Amino acid sequence: MRHFLTFLGRCTATAFSGSVRYKAWLALLAAITLVGLNAYARQLVHGLETTGLSDQISWGFYIANFTYLVGIAAAAVLVVIPVYVYRNKALRDLVVFGEAMAVAALLMCIAFVLVDLGRPDRFWHMIPFWGRVNFPTSILAWDVIVLLGYLVINLYLGAYIVYARYRGRRPRPAFYIPVVMVSIVWAISIHTVTAFLYMGLAGRPFWNTAILGPRFIASAFTAGPALIVITLLVIRRVANLVFGDDALLMLRSIIQVAIVVNLFLLMNELFAEFYSSSLHSNSATYLYFGLEGFSELVPRIWTALLFDFVALIIFVLPISKNLTWLTIACALSITGLWVEKGLGLVVPGFLPTPLGEMLVYTPSINEILVGVGIWAFGVMLYSMLVRVALAVIQGRLSDKIYPALPVEGTALAQA
Repeated sequence: MRHFLTFLGRCTATAFSGSVRYKAWLALLAAITLVGLNAYARQLVHGLETTGLSDQISWGFYIANFTYLVGIAAAAVLVVIPVYVYRNKALRDLVVFGEAMAVAALLMCIAFVLVDLGRPDRFWHMIPFWGRVNFPTSILAWDVIVLLGYLVINLYLGAYIVYARYRGRRPRPAFYIPVVMVSIVWAISIHTVTAFLYMGLAGRPFWNTAILGPRFIASAFTAGPALIVITLLVIRRVANLVFGDDALLMLRSIIQVAIVVNLFLLMNELFAEFYSSSLHSNSATYLYFGLEGFSELVPRIWTALLFDFVALIIFVLPISKNLTWLTIACALSITGLWVEKGLGLVVPGFLPTPLGEMLVYTPSINEILVGVGIWAFGVMLYSMLVRVALAVIQGRLSDKIYPALPVEGTALAQA
């Protein structure tokens, strides 16, 4: 226990120390986070009237980001599977970055749910074994349990791997392989249960489709690895971390399959909505073509689909082996899926209302500031976790080296 507490203390010191560039980056993210926190304080005082939400459209920008980030968290398992199931050594040192991304994404998910609550002081009702979550009858209860469980799993795996490297020991398979196997199933479950939250609402025909679950998984396995690719490229550039392109191309192969499956399922859904057009198709009509003069989401969804299809073309062509083209394709798929799986999924499900009314939902400035603040917090946390992991992987932070931090001005200190 003494060694572990020392490890935590030195990790904390490492996370907050570094070059001027690193400290400026943390300061910028902290400032944005504080702006978001101030906006949330305003919402806490005045209520959800500071947002663009209403009685008719009760989910919006917050839940859209929550849904997207659940997929990002689930996709971290795609770094774990090649290493621990297929013994791919190219990704071995990069697993911890996937685990760190999952932890940051899950904490952001919890934050987005918290700010979406009109009475955040009642959040404790959703905590298993403490509040009353109506388990197992409530799908929301299942979602809370799988998200918290996946957070614990990733915290354990990331901490154990980094701590073993810190102590100069090889991780014992008995301590992590069973957890890895559980994490693979759990990663699928967190996004499946999230899809069930939408699918189970029989009065919302836009979401009440059996392929929503597979679409969630396919989109997660597209956007998540794409984000991991971009972060790994940034880490390699600024931190002098040496790893071959094989690791990135492995993730590219995963994205190639996932993006094709995602768009195939989308085409199936569009065929079912528009070929046998009915009143239940009004939500899809509003999203893609506008309805009764309301067309706020039309340019956004078509831009997102354009990004998705351009990314698909790049991924399936050999040019995606070039890291520049790979980065472009990843950025396009991340952006396109954020729109498609965000407001493009959430808002149309509420329109038209049960009374046949059409309303306009636009996130308020305060709502956007809160969301940007949460994203800044997540990126800041991920940056700090990555810095600690880099220090351990590169041998600058270990049980046998004191002091833990590198000398300012060295190449490694620029991370």
